Parts: sequence; C-alpha cells; structure tokens
Amino acid sequence: MNMQRTPTKSASDEEIARLGTAPIPAEPYYRSEYFELEREAIFKKTWLNVGHVCELPQPGSFIVRPIDAAKASLLITRGRDDKIRAFHNVCTHRGTQLVEEACGNRSSFTCPYHAWTFNYDGKLRAAPDFERFYIDKSELDLPEVAADVCAGLIFVNLDKSPSQGLRESLGPLAEQLEAMPVARATGFSEWVYELDANWKLIWDNFQENYHLRFIHSRSATPACGEDNPFGYAVNFSFYGPHRKQLIWSNPNSTLKPTQKFAFGKLAAFAKADGLFDNPHIKDYFALFPNFNIVGTPTGHFSQCVQPISATRSRSVVRMYWVGEDENATERFGRELSMASTMEVHAEDTSVLEAGQRGLSSGALKYIHFQSQEVLCRHFFDAVDSAVQAYKAERNAQGATT
Repeated sequence: MNMQRTPTKSASDEEIARLGTAPIPAEPYYRSEYFELEREAIFKKTWLNVGHVCELPQPGSFIVRPIDAAKASLLITRGRDDKIRAFHNVCTHRGTQLVEEACGNRSSFTCPYHAWTFNYDGKLRAAPDFERFYIDKSELDLPEVAADVCAGLIFVNLDKSPSQGLRESLGPLAEQLEAMPVARATGFSEWVYELDANWKLIWDNFQENYHLRFIHSRSATPACGEDNPFGYAVNFSFYGPHRKQLIWSNPNSTLKPTQKFAFGKLAAFAKADGLFDNPHIKDYFALFPNFNIVGTPTGHFSQCVQPISATRSRSVVRMYWVGEDENATERFGRELSMASTMEVHAEDTSVLEAGQRGLSSGALKYIHFQSQEVLCRHFFDAVDSAVQAYKAERNAQGATT
C-alpha cells in the first residue's frame, strides 16, 4: 500500500492577511491568571493526545497519563470488547488514586486504601462491607472520560459533554492523518523532559523555521540548501484551530558518513515499504492545542507539550515505528534518528528558558511575529479565542445567577 503524502491546500494571501500583523501581547506567556483561564477554557474542554493504540495491545492492557493542566490523572484501558476507554484515576470511595503504575495488564484495579475493586470497563466489582454503605453499587463506577482514536492516536476530552467529536474537531485532517504510517505504528521510542518555559513559547519554537540557521546551524543542515537556504516551510494551511505546513529538506544535503549509512538505509526501508512518495517534502500537523506530528522518511516524529504551570512545561517526544527492527542496520538507524531528534531539542532548551526569563520580567509588552511565523500567530489567536469565549460564557452565567 503506497502511503503517499496527502495533498495540502496552501492558505491564500487573503487567509493569511486575515490573521493580521499586529504584535501579540506578552502577558499570556507568563501570567498565572491567564494560565488558569487556559486550563479551564482549553485543557478541560479540548481533545488531547495521550498515547497510541500500540500501547494497549490486548484486553486488560492499560496506561496511566497525568494531565497536569487539568490537575487530573487518567486511566486508559482496552476492554474485552476491544474498546478503548478512559477514566479518572480516582477511587469513587474517598478519591484515592487507583493505579500508580504507568502501564501494564490487569483483569481489575484495586484501590490500595480500602480495596475497592473495579473492572477495566470502570464498573465497581466489589467493596468490603458494602452493605454498610447508603448507596447503590451501580452509582459508584469510575468517572468516565470521552475517548476516541484517529490514525492510531488516542485522544481524550475532559469535558463532560464535548461540543464536538474527535473527527468533527479534526475535520479534513482526520483523513489525512489516517493515510500516514503512524496509523499502523507498532512501537515507538520516547524521550520526556521538562523545562522552565510557558507551553506556548515552546510550541511556537517548533512551528517556525526562522530560528534554524541560528540555533541549529549544524544539526539542521539537511533542512537547508541552495534552493531554500534558511529551510523555510513550503506553505501553510489552516483548519479551524489546527494548522499545517509543508517542510522542505535539501535533497542534496551533505551528511556525515555515519548519518548517510543510518538514515540512508532507514529511508530505503521506508521507501521499499511504500511509505513516502517524496522524502524531501514533509507534512507537519499541529493539532490544537498541544500536539504535533511530522512525517519523515525515517519515521514519524511527534511532540506533545504539556503545561505544568504558567512557566513550566513537559515535552513528550516520540518516534513512531512500523514493524520490528528487521536487522542491526535498521535498529541502528532508528536509534540514531531518535538521538538526532533529542539533540535538536537539547539545542533549543537554553534559548527557550532564557526567553521565558525575559518575558517573565515584564520588560516587554508585546511579542512580534514575521511572515514565516504565521503559524505562531494563528496558534495564539486560537488560544486567545478559546480563552475569551470561556470568559464571556462565565460572565453570562454569572449574570443569570
């Protein structure tokens, strides 16, 4: 099956012009008051990526995911009916977190406090001395959270009644994602790190190539060439709060012998499997609010930026793979691909934290974006629109009570 790059309709000059050219206020990048609004308006109401179906290979499989911005821990399970479900990781007796392990396989989950036991469909199975309680057992199932899957990626929505389903939210991007190899990924490499920076500041860094030649002059060499010396994106497109760009790579880039051996072999494996029609044009999907994924000839790179506070965030970086390593060469290529990704992120860290220190000082009233940072502007508009809509809704509710 030929997993070709899906066509992207470039945003028109008129669409880009509608975003405007005005500076962006700096306070939302460090004010705790604004972060509290983001928590309520976005992270408790939006579809969030929490993993991939390959982490739940069989009935009874489970993973636990913290959602710091919502002050929540989620238990995601695969049931006997093969359905993937998500629950708040809290015992319905006294609120104790039910599961401490990050992942595993069980037929049930028992609270460490008073041994209340739940099935992996969230039903309360047993509770010692339950006849002494004053409530029916059926009313004490684990609180369920909306969960759905697209392209093998698991998403949850903490809103009790989501205004949109996952696919409705993604629009045409759902079909495009399904056509990518990540949809049939069987494993991944992962790197998790934290840094002292606002989640939006980090996100902006990974959706513009304006900084490549300054921060990644060595590691980003493949992204630049005579036809595109600064490695700028080919085009941009917008899908509601989501956005996309096509990233260009120099087909004539000079790689070190080790890179040529590893990446060349890995790209050849991908091409033989029919994964990419043009390895020098890469799809970059930025799914609102905090997940991006890039298709490359050597694998699928994804990043989920999880807010912890107004000025601290966690970055979850993954490289998704299809199939097991066929040989030592492929294994080496995958390891080097992940190591190279980690190196790029490490190069960004100090600059991002320095940027946060500068913004948190309050010295700047505005941030300025240029035309190659149009995705950053679109992203901020999507965030602020959600925040302002939430404030208006809250004020309207207050006026009627």
